[in-house]
Amino acid sequence: MILQDNLNSIQQRIQAACGRCGRAAESVTLLAVSKTHPPATIRAAADCGLVYFGENKVQEAKAKISMSPGRLRWHFIGHLQSNKVRDAVHFFEMIQSVDSLELAREISKRCDQAAKTMPVLLEVNLAGEASKFGYRPEQLLAELKELNALPRLEIHGLMTVPPWSPEPEESRPHFRRLRELKLECEEILGAPLPHLSMGMSGDFEVAIEEGATMVRIGTALFGPRAKTVMRRAPETD
Repeated sequence: MILQDNLNSIQQRIQAACGRCGRAAESVTLLAVSKTHPPATIRAAADCGLVYFGENKVQEAKAKISMSPGRLRWHFIGHLQSNKVRDAVHFFEMIQSVDSLELAREISKRCDQAAKTMPVLLEVNLAGEASKFGYRPEQLLAELKELNALPRLEIHGLMTVPPWSPEPEESRPHFRRLRELKLECEEILGAPLPHLSMGMSGDFEVAIEEGATMVRIGTALFGPRAKTVMRRAPETD
């Protein structure tokens, strides 16, 4: 089975990357990026043992989550519009792409209405790319205490998508900077942040070497998507 073979290869690469930096393979969560893939493919991936799945469009995810095994755990990884927050709060157990105080306030408000708390990651646009969303590092540090004070949000860490490059090593400085920024955030908050979500199909091994606890992998797992555009879209794999 191609999917199982792909998963085995990815897991071996994760284990090797962890070995190079003295980490346990269990310290890295594989998030299967299932955007554009149908429920049948998600069920097949679940049958291979995958539990964590990432989607970047709320409407697409709504249709698929109800048709997928109930034990799966769903993370939202795309740009979240304010008018989609209510559904995102309902369908996802983590939002990895909080990129503004305004959005964070809306999530907290919707969570309060739903009587739940939402774990979130704060998305950082380290390179300042106009085509991508995310906090500038200095803006994040300035707003961090306000973000942390929102009653229905739990800040679990940071997320980034570096500039696309065919060379994985080109991503290393961005991953390293995110790790350093996490340490700065921890100093401000006086508490640890457990997660760094960084690394995708082309560079996840470098991300792991730089401290990633979550890697978002789509193409390397599921294969090329139909009608794909030959460039990496922001916020996802």
